[in-house]
Amino acid sequence: MDNSKYILPPTYSGKMRFRARTAILILVVAAVASVFSTSIAYQTVRNDGRMPDAVALAVLNSSFWFGWAALALPLTALSARWRIDRTPRIAIPLHILAALAAGALHVCLQTTTQSALFVRSMWLKGDGSGVLAAFADRWAVAFPAQLLQLIDWELLAGMGAVALAHAVFYYREMQQRALREAQLETRLVEAQLTALQHQLQPHFLFNTLHAISALMHRDVNLADKVLVRLSDLLRITLESGGEKEVRLSRELDFIRSYLEIEQTRIGDRLTIDINIDANTLDLWVPTLILQPLVENAVKYGVAPHVGPGRIEIGASRRAGLLTLTVSDNGPGPVTVERVRPGGIGLTNTRGRLLHHYGDRGELKIERRPDGFTAQITFPCRN
Repeated sequence: MDNSKYILPPTYSGKMRFRARTAILILVVAAVASVFSTSIAYQTVRNDGRMPDAVALAVLNSSFWFGWAALALPLTALSARWRIDRTPRIAIPLHILAALAAGALHVCLQTTTQSALFVRSMWLKGDGSGVLAAFADRWAVAFPAQLLQLIDWELLAGMGAVALAHAVFYYREMQQRALREAQLETRLVEAQLTALQHQLQPHFLFNTLHAISALMHRDVNLADKVLVRLSDLLRITLESGGEKEVRLSRELDFIRSYLEIEQTRIGDRLTIDINIDANTLDLWVPTLILQPLVENAVKYGVAPHVGPGRIEIGASRRAGLLTLTVSDNGPGPVTVERVRPGGIGLTNTRGRLLHHYGDRGELKIERRPDGFTAQITFPCRN
């Protein structure tokens, strides 16, 4: 079986989309934070009775947040390359050094922005001479002071970016792991269903061939007729192409062909009554879900007894559930052991219902005063 349709490996395009989404998310967060912090700063200055410079506040706050947004990108890439959970001895000191470097660059950016805003204010006041020297002098004084003052907070911010990147990676891997587990579980269920179906078909075929072998010693012509019916039955089975589900109408075609074989073998004492609600014929049912129940009815309810036997097959739909019944009037023993609840047919039927429908699929075997009834119930599917 080709595993590629069940397990989705990460692709280059998938990684690129993830990185693009991450970058966009970082930029959006930086933009929102810039607007919010600028608004707070503007209102604070006004509350102090001063006239706020909206442009300067916007530039200063934007440089702060977008600066960290730009620095978060290489920190995220480094986190993807050196995961703390995989190579902690290398990754931890490497990320600390990277966070320190990012913090220093961020202080440098902030100092540069502040110095630029300072010379801008000089320019607006009409003092445009020596702005470059003023910029350099202010930057040279402010950078070392702010670096010593803010490096601990900058380090925390850088490590926070690293921690957030790891959290995103863990979350993404958790989702991929859950997807792989669900796909593997689906694959296991399908394999089990296939095994059950493959186990059932040879069981039915061997039983029919055994019946033909017995007829060859009594009535060759009758055995020949049964062989013709069996070939028709096998053709219907092969046309299913290994389908796990078929329409109920198609399932009934198979059952009718099977019962024709049994009527040829048993004779006129077998009567069949099929009573199917018309609104159920197009519903999907598991392939060969009725066959083991009908086989049990024939084998244990009709064939061993001398008198006339009757098999009734019904289907009804109610409250979103489809109910299929197979009843016979065979006297048999007074307990349900005659239906061999541990046999291949019924064991597979229960297993297939469990895999298809979980606890909403059910098989019941009931002893009645005039025979036995097997009833299957499961959710309708059009």
